[in-house]
Amino acid sequence: MRQLSLARRLFLLLVVAVVLFTAFTGTAFYLDARDQLHQAAGNRTLAVAEAIADSPVVVNAALDAQRASPTPVLQPYAEQVIADAGLDFITIMAPDATRWTHPNPAEIGGKYIGSTAQALAGHPFTETYTGTLGPSVRTIVPIKAPGSARVVGMVAAGVTVTNLDVALASRLPALLGIAVVVLLLGSFGAAVLERRLSAATHGYGLEQLSQLFAYYESVLHSVREGVVMVDPRGRLVIRNDQASELLGLPPAEAAGPSPLLADVDLPDSLRELLASGRTARDEIHLTRDRVLVVNQEPASAPAGRRTRRLGSVATLRDQTEIEALGSELATMRTLSDALRSQTHEHANRLHTIVSLLELGRTGQALEFATEDLSLSQSLANELVVSVQEPVLSALVMGKAAQAHERGVRLDAEATGSLAEAGLEPQHLVTIVGNLLDNAIDAAAAAEPPRWVALELHEEEGNVLIEVSDSGTGVPSGERERILQFGYSTKPHGAAGRGLGLALVRRAVEALGGYLAVSGTRGAVFTVSIPARTGRAL
Repeated sequence: MRQLSLARRLFLLLVVAVVLFTAFTGTAFYLDARDQLHQAAGNRTLAVAEAIADSPVVVNAALDAQRASPTPVLQPYAEQVIADAGLDFITIMAPDATRWTHPNPAEIGGKYIGSTAQALAGHPFTETYTGTLGPSVRTIVPIKAPGSARVVGMVAAGVTVTNLDVALASRLPALLGIAVVVLLLGSFGAAVLERRLSAATHGYGLEQLSQLFAYYESVLHSVREGVVMVDPRGRLVIRNDQASELLGLPPAEAAGPSPLLADVDLPDSLRELLASGRTARDEIHLTRDRVLVVNQEPASAPAGRRTRRLGSVATLRDQTEIEALGSELATMRTLSDALRSQTHEHANRLHTIVSLLELGRTGQALEFATEDLSLSQSLANELVVSVQEPVLSALVMGKAAQAHERGVRLDAEATGSLAEAGLEPQHLVTIVGNLLDNAIDAAAAAEPPRWVALELHEEEGNVLIEVSDSGTGVPSGERERILQFGYSTKPHGAAGRGLGLALVRRAVEALGGYLAVSGTRGAVFTVSIPARTGRAL
């Protein structure tokens, strides 16, 4: 059996509620109308009865009742008043409740059926009572002797309940019409609400919605990518556990209300992307300790004939480990290229020396070999002996060979030992390697003389790394932008475009240091990192 949808269940519930409300309201109106009719009948009978009791004809007939029967005088009078006032009966009686008049002449002389105690006490009294004519609303008032409180008779005037019911029945069509209108309007409103709710819930029932929500929760928290949804007001309404971890936020269940992007500690570029809601494809953004690849799409939902914007959905992928592996691979490739360059260079020089020897120019061959050996040895001594960091020394020597192939002279100067500075080799390789790559590219693209200078030394507990080149330099307006992911002054097809300096900046900040860009003729990159023995990174 197919389960009823949530919209249909709500529709039926609202229809039942409207029916019950209409029935309750109609009953209340009916009872109120009946009470009003009874009250109006009581007021009318009271007025007529008091007028009759004050009539001189009635008073004189009551006073003369001991000498002559008042019936011949009062019966025609009572019948005339009944006709004029539209009442069902008027009974004029003696103090002992003996009837002097009655609509049914056969009842004259009999005892009045009803309460007379209050009238005998001198007070009017209205009640609903069943007499000879059936149930009626009646008022009984005393007839008093002129100038005294002595009761000489009583007058009862009444309207039968049957006639009141007829009057009430005349109001029923209007009451039923109002009830029908309320019922139709309520049903129409329930139908409109069912249609809108059915479109919003896609016709699902409570059990199906509960199951879908369970699936949604399971999928959201099981995917390895971070998923966030930002509403049009810039509020993080949905995020899974992975997204909370990547963005450095507490879990969504423990965070309370959805936070605003403005209140979350995020990089400006990532906050701008999430707040804009624009489409993004594999954009790289740098957080405090992660490299994130972000994809984003606007989110919307059909709302009738229009589309309602819900915000945007973004996925976050952690690229930190891949970038680290890529950096290590680039280092290995650099060393490999350096070996290849050195092999090629040494082969050329060896061939030159052999050719000079074959030509008998022994002195010139010896001078050429000695000069080449002195240059290589001086660079090796400068780095290996002073720096005492084999990986960094090998990297710089490899970069020197690459620079030489491109017509660029690389000079290195190191003072003090980095072995005791507590810096991990991979961080130094990332910083120095990327800075040298950019410097060599800039120098190779400039006019001769082409050179790159590297200085490494310790100063007041800090490791200072300075790389300068003979390139065109960096304009002051771009010195901050070139350190951002995705921005580069290289041609658009250049490999690694917009990543190197951003990785350097991330590594320097992770080590608690700073990176500065200066220089008027050529660029000068200065890195200062606190040196700590046994530093845990």
